[in-house]
Amino acid sequence: MPEVAVGGIARGVAVAANRRTVYFRYFKLVFNHGLQHGRVDTTDDQSAVAIWYTRDQVPLVESTGHYYEVERATGRYAPRFLLLDAIFETHHPHAPHDYLAYVAVDPRHQGRGVGTALLTNAHQTLDAANRAAYLEASNTRNRDLYQRLGYRQGAPIHLPTEGPLIWRMWRGQPTDGTPAPFPTDLLPHRSPL
Repeated sequence: MPEVAVGGIARGVAVAANRRTVYFRYFKLVFNHGLQHGRVDTTDDQSAVAIWYTRDQVPLVESTGHYYEVERATGRYAPRFLLLDAIFETHHPHAPHDYLAYVAVDPRHQGRGVGTALLTNAHQTLDAANRAAYLEASNTRNRDLYQRLGYRQGAPIHLPTEGPLIWRMWRGQPTDGTPAPFPTDLLPHRSPL
């Protein structure tokens, strides 16, 4: 997921010798899941891919089959990948939206606007349907890009490991020209004291 937050918890997961294999298997699983249960957008030359899911209600709990597939793909690192999934789900907004779960650009094409064009096209479709969008950003470079694409930063996710800070990003779509409402569950929790 070249914007991947999996690098956070899973960064230390695999030694260099098998990291590529584990990530390849995991992202193959993620891609196939996106094809079955979401929407997969690609550029014509397949140099970039984005996996989206429609979230109009709280999703059902993942089946044991999902856990088995993650374990089969990632082996002994499965608990870390599943923990990251659970953390993201716990912090997921409840308002209806489309969820950009993964976006990746072939390193040979990065920095050329390919990912921006792919997301801009998806945003046009969302805007026409008056749909909001949500994503998690795991580095400041991508967070800044998403802000240029109309996303606003919500309260961050602090991983319980040495992983990166994860920024929750919301792109609302107003219907009357006023700023789109920002889901309250993306705002920082304030102490009553």
